[in-house]
Amino acid sequence: MAADPRRPVVVVTDFSFTDDLAVEKAALEPLGCTVVGAQCRTAEEVAAVVRDADFVLTQFAPVTAQAIQAMNRARLITRYGIGVDNVDLAAARERGIPVYNVPDYCIDEVADHTLGLILSLTRQIAPLSANIKAGGWKRPPPLPKFYALRDLTAGVVGCGRIGRQVIARLAPFRTKILAYDPAMSADQIAALGAVPVSLDQLYAQSDLVTLHCPSTPETRRMINTATLSAMKDGVIFINVARGTLVDQGALIEALRRGKVGAAGLDVTDPEPIEPDSPLLSMNNVVITNHCASSSDRAAALQRRGVIDTVALTLRGERSPNCVNGVTS
Repeated sequence: MAADPRRPVVVVTDFSFTDDLAVEKAALEPLGCTVVGAQCRTAEEVAAVVRDADFVLTQFAPVTAQAIQAMNRARLITRYGIGVDNVDLAAARERGIPVYNVPDYCIDEVADHTLGLILSLTRQIAPLSANIKAGGWKRPPPLPKFYALRDLTAGVVGCGRIGRQVIARLAPFRTKILAYDPAMSADQIAALGAVPVSLDQLYAQSDLVTLHCPSTPETRRMINTATLSAMKDGVIFINVARGTLVDQGALIEALRRGKVGAAGLDVTDPEPIEPDSPLLSMNNVVITNHCASSSDRAAALQRRGVIDTVALTLRGERSPNCVNGVTS
């Protein structure tokens, strides 16, 4: 890309939340920037497009060490979203490039989506609808597959912004709520209305396990053959966080054996899900396509958060949402 040295270049590596970047251009071009959009899918494509970027905005494209090494003058990397697992934080830190996220744009949407998946599975909404559309009005699922949330113990893994709102939504259903978060004290978790427990206790005692933690080297594949075996038989499993938290093969096998009674997934590994994945033919699985954060309001807040990070930097200020420890 031949950059005009007089104008900072803002490169958007990929975007699926809009058909164009009119909002970004309307906000940043009056500040003297040139906004360039791409739809990168590989690290090589990212490396090519960010070479002369001053500001890198990314959604899902892999901003790997290779791509970061190709950046000649990047002043920041900002993700359209909360999780930053598509960005090599250490490589950016080594280059002195701060990485930012937008941590609070879709909290209600994701918490609502979590509750929607839970209710779809406990009340058999998806299979009932499919049966009725196929002419099976009098063929409901067996009664033991229906649950009232007041009779269940829910285990919430991760009590950040989203996990807290999930706890708040479950409380009126009179669900017993267990929670685990290594970054919070027992008193802090109790103040949310949940019972603080160890992760092992949560797995062993919960009828329903829902994940609300980031994908990090410590959490990737935290749901695997061993941890699934530690859960109750017939456990309901919810994941709206990241697909890489789960060993998908182990989950499929646990669903086949009935160890996991049902699963509600907004994320998979890989994404998009493979067209021949057994998950797609399982009646006890409800899948949505990484859209838990979706709403007009959330999309506007997401884009505004990214734009503000660039605008603050142009004014010589800093966003408070740096996630890789670069302070200058």
